[in-house]
Amino acid sequence: MSKVIKQMQMDAIKTTFDGVRDMVVLSVKGLNSLADGQFRTALRKKKIRLQVVKNSYTRRVFKEMGLNLPDDSPIWKGTTVLAWGANSVSELSRGIETELKDIKKAPQYKDKVTIKGAMADGQPVTFEQALKMPTREEAIARVLSLAMSPAANIVGALKGPASGVAGQVKTISEKKEETPAAAPEAAPEAAPPPA
Repeated sequence: MSKVIKQMQMDAIKTTFDGVRDMVVLSVKGLNSLADGQFRTALRKKKIRLQVVKNSYTRRVFKEMGLNLPDDSPIWKGTTVLAWGANSVSELSRGIETELKDIKKAPQYKDKVTIKGAMADGQPVTFEQALKMPTREEAIARVLSLAMSPAANIVGALKGPASGVAGQVKTISEKKEETPAAAPEAAPEAAPPPA
């Protein structure tokens, strides 16, 4: 193949994956065209795209783009299909796992579609780690929860003693109200009646 054609293919890969930092790497062997079409369609509904790539070209392009996949990584062995899209590597991984474990479709994918690994923000991770990572919404909720927790503790710390003091003041004021009312009733009974 001529250098011009090779460069055109690498430019196409660079254009396709420009800005992509999260992806799942798959290997597809022996999947018939109908099953492949169904797999791609199901993932496209989840906003996940697939592309078969040539390992040597993709390795070079990823190095230029700053994606840190070592040359000796098992990801580069055999056929390579890159999946990207969705809002996060977690959503991407969950979407692929859901499709591969779908009870109706699982037999046609068994031993034909295998997961090699994943990339999160340009760094290689295992697929299991990618599944456990929070989605964008989950991460925002966790950060808000952590930010609000100290504030809730401060409010509780301020509110606790203040409510204790308020309860004591209320008890004292109730005792003062009861004491003057009881004193006038006791005074007439204690005085002897005039003879």
